[in-house]
Amino acid sequence: MSRYKRIFVIVIDSLGVGAARDAADYGDAGADTLGHISESVETFCIPNLQKLGLGNLHPLRQVSPVQKPMAYYTRLNEISKGKDTMTGHWEIMGLKTVKPFITFTQTGFPKKLIEELEKKTGHKVIGNKSASGTEILEELALEEIETGHMIVYTSADSVLQICGNEDTFGLEELYRCCEIARELTMQDEWKVGRVIARPYTGRRKGEFKRTGNRHDYAVKPFGKTALDALKENGLDVISIGKINDIFAGEGITEAMWSMNSVHGMEQTIEVSKTKEFHGLCFVNLVDFDALWGHRRDPDGYAREIERFDEKLGVLLDSLNEDDMLIITADHGNDPTYAGTDHTREKVPFIAYSKSMEDGGELEEADTFAVIGATVVDNFGIEMPHGTIGTSVLDQMR
Repeated sequence: MSRYKRIFVIVIDSLGVGAARDAADYGDAGADTLGHISESVETFCIPNLQKLGLGNLHPLRQVSPVQKPMAYYTRLNEISKGKDTMTGHWEIMGLKTVKPFITFTQTGFPKKLIEELEKKTGHKVIGNKSASGTEILEELALEEIETGHMIVYTSADSVLQICGNEDTFGLEELYRCCEIARELTMQDEWKVGRVIARPYTGRRKGEFKRTGNRHDYAVKPFGKTALDALKENGLDVISIGKINDIFAGEGITEAMWSMNSVHGMEQTIEVSKTKEFHGLCFVNLVDFDALWGHRRDPDGYAREIERFDEKLGVLLDSLNEDDMLIITADHGNDPTYAGTDHTREKVPFIAYSKSMEDGGELEEADTFAVIGATVVDNFGIEMPHGTIGTSVLDQMR
C-alpha cells in the first residue's frame, strides 16, 4: 500500500540553486540562478516557497529562513553529462546520460543536412545559425512571410528549431516540416535532442509573437524510466507542459499541453481538485528558462517566480492529506551569467505533504534521480533495470 496516493512533481525549468560540483568543467564556476536573481532585484516576495524552506535551502537577500520549514529540502547534483532539458528530466526519472547531445551552436547545421531538409520539405532554408527566437523573427519573419522560405535556427541547446507564421506558413505545414527534420536528424552525425516547431503570429516588425502551439519532437529515452515503471504497474502518469514531448510519450498515460507557466500551474491546481488519480502528475513550467534565463533577464525571472509562488499557495491549499508535492528543476540558467546558455548547477529538492509530521534538511545528493526513485518507492514498485537513484522516502516523516 502506498503512503501517498497522488504525487505531484513540478519542474521549475532552469531554477538552479548554485554551481554544481563540476560546474568549472562546463565553464560555469560561480553560476547561481536563484541567488543571483535575489541579488539583482529590489523586491522578491515568495511567501509560500519561503514557508516550505527555500530560504533555508539557499541564503537569499530578501527571503529569510523560517524557524520550522514545512517541507524537507536539499540540493541535488547532476551525474549525467550535459546541462540540457532532456538530460535533466531523464535523470530525474532515473536515466544517466553518458554522452551529451550534439549541438551546432558555433557552426549552424551542416550543408548536407540543410540540402536534404530543403529537398524533402520543398522550402528554402534561411537563418541556419544560433539565435534568440525573438531576434530571428525580427530579422527574418518578413522574408519567410513574403517568400514561403523556412526559418531554421539553433541555440546553445541540442535543438533544431523551425519557425512558421500560423497564418501564412500554416501550423500543419510547420509540423510536417518538423517531422521531416526529426527523421533526418535521427542520423548519428546530426542527432539533436529535439526538433522544435516555433509557430508565431504577426505581419510586421515589432508585432511578431510566438504562440502556445509549440511542439517538441524529442528522441525517445534510451531506456525505461520511472514513468514506465509506474505505467506498467497500472498507475496513472499525467504530464503537464512539455513533459510528454521530452519523454516522447513514453510512460505517459495522459498528456496536457500548457500555453505558459501560469497556465501550467492552473492546470495542476485543476488536476489536484478534480482528478482522483493514483500515481504521478509530472509538470514542467518552461517560461522561467525560455523567457527569462536565456534572455538574461533577472527581473523578469524574479517576477515569474512570484507568479509561481502565488499559484503555489492555491495548490498547497488544494492538496489532500495523502498527496505529496515535490518541487525541483532540470538545470540552471543564471540570468546574470555570460552568454545565453544553460548553467551547470545543483537543483532544489523540496518535498511537502500535509500529513508530514515535520520538515527539515536532507543530505545533499549526487543525482537528480533521487526523485524518480522516491516516487517509485512510494508505490511499492522497483525502478527499471539500468536506472539510477536512491529513494529518500523513509527519511521524510
